[in-house]
Amino acid sequence: MNTVVLIVDVQNALMEAHPFREEELTDNLKAIIHNARQRGLEVVYVRHDGGEGDELALGTRGWQIFDATALQEGERIFEKCYNSAFKDTGLEEYLKEKKITDIILGGLQTEYCIDATCKSAFERGFHVWIPAHTTSTFDNDYFTAEQLTEYFEKKMWDGRYADVRPMEEIIEKMKNFPIS
Repeated sequence: MNTVVLIVDVQNALMEAHPFREEELTDNLKAIIHNARQRGLEVVYVRHDGGEGDELALGTRGWQIFDATALQEGERIFEKCYNSAFKDTGLEEYLKEKKITDIILGGLQTEYCIDATCKSAFERGFHVWIPAHTTSTFDNDYFTAEQLTEYFEKKMWDGRYADVRPMEEIIEKMKNFPIS
């Protein structure tokens, strides 16, 4: 069992739009990233390109990884144009080459790219761990961000596609995860 931390779409445009529990999200992601690096677990980033004219358009400030969770030299970043971090990115091949079995997943947005990536990882045979409150989103016309985040963490993912656990439990487990 080898583990990576996968940080999806934590980009300036999304973070500057102030997602639900913004400060807690940032603190939790920083803690997961910090603990992974301390433990020697690889941190892998995924960045969304929304296309020309989009707030996440390639090369724009909004497209850049958010400073508070920025990658360090030598860390991998995969570019995507779809919700799933696995579609046409080479991520699956990279993880399989490294013999990765477990993914600790966090980022934005809960009901879009995190959901698609979680389910895609599960379908590809990866064990997905989601630390509680390391995903977030925004209110929409039908649901609040809180409703969406709680629904996906507690009802959709946990016990089906992932193990959703408290932050402290995941950080404790990271001490025992084999490294890639």
